[in-house]
Amino acid sequence: MRLLPVALLALATPALAQQSATLPTFPITEWETPWDPKDLIRDPIADDQGRIWFCGMLGNFIGLFEPGTGKFKRYELPAGTIPHNVIVDRQGRAWLSGNRNGTINRIDPASGVVTPYKLPEGLTDPHTMALDSRDDIWFTVARGNAVGKLDTKSGMMRIVKLPAPGSGPYGLVVDKLDRPWFAEFGTNKVGTVDPVTFTLREFTLPNADSRPRRIALADGKVWVDDYPRGMLIRLDPANGTTTEYPLPGGKQSLPYAMAADDNGRVWVAETGVRPNQLTAFDTRTNKIVSVTPVTQSGGMTIRHMTFDPRTKSIWFATDAGTVGKLAVGGMGGEEMQP
Repeated sequence: MRLLPVALLALATPALAQQSATLPTFPITEWETPWDPKDLIRDPIADDQGRIWFCGMLGNFIGLFEPGTGKFKRYELPAGTIPHNVIVDRQGRAWLSGNRNGTINRIDPASGVVTPYKLPEGLTDPHTMALDSRDDIWFTVARGNAVGKLDTKSGMMRIVKLPAPGSGPYGLVVDKLDRPWFAEFGTNKVGTVDPVTFTLREFTLPNADSRPRRIALADGKVWVDDYPRGMLIRLDPANGTTTEYPLPGGKQSLPYAMAADDNGRVWVAETGVRPNQLTAFDTRTNKIVSVTPVTQSGGMTIRHMTFDPRTKSIWFATDAGTVGKLAVGGMGGEEMQP
């Protein structure tokens, strides 16, 4: 699909990075998990009890953390599962993507029993998942070059293949109309699927070097981070126009995890700087309003973040083996620190 010209902004400069140092920050708390950081702790998400679920990807387990008590619990998974992402439905059930054995799995918090749903067509690497309004699950299949939907009631799956080899569908979110939106990390495209007809639509970003990795929804627009170029990109799905905003780290930024809060802000983890920093972009003013360094662990790499509206917090995990909470406050950012 041919898009209208992009509105280009100046690349990040040392002056922009210096300016970000004067912006307010938000409080961060990190907890060290009791397991080896090499287990690749990732993708935390809060349930309705305030517990935090996360993946121990290379350790082949799912973790459960109670922030109030500091207690951790570990659920071992069938050999070869290798969980990549975990989400929690409205019934409090946790679901995980088996990135090595081609499964979407439901886990019973009481018993730890895992119920697998096998991907069809020989697909083996479900990646990122998101729920629609019916608690059905949309998911990306990165190496398999596909997007899928699991009907959680019947167990039936439907797969949409991407036409260009190596498109690498990666981060995924679902909008209020139950449409999945996903970043194609192997190319410069953003995709969506009609939830009724399962028709694929792709938007091509104007810069051929763009590689969108994660994705968020805010202010009626689609936002992606451009991993190699250090940009935040806004896509208007109504007309396909895009606007680029440079991140403070510039090309060294390597923006990865993303999340949108309920105050019109998109948060981006800049993983190419040390320590990693969590940068907030206000979609109403189109300005960066906060840069918060992850000073306790340094972050190393923050791969995925989720916003919990009940506690006004963004949850993240680090390659240093920590689970972290960024308290972003309510309307007006009451918890912001000068």
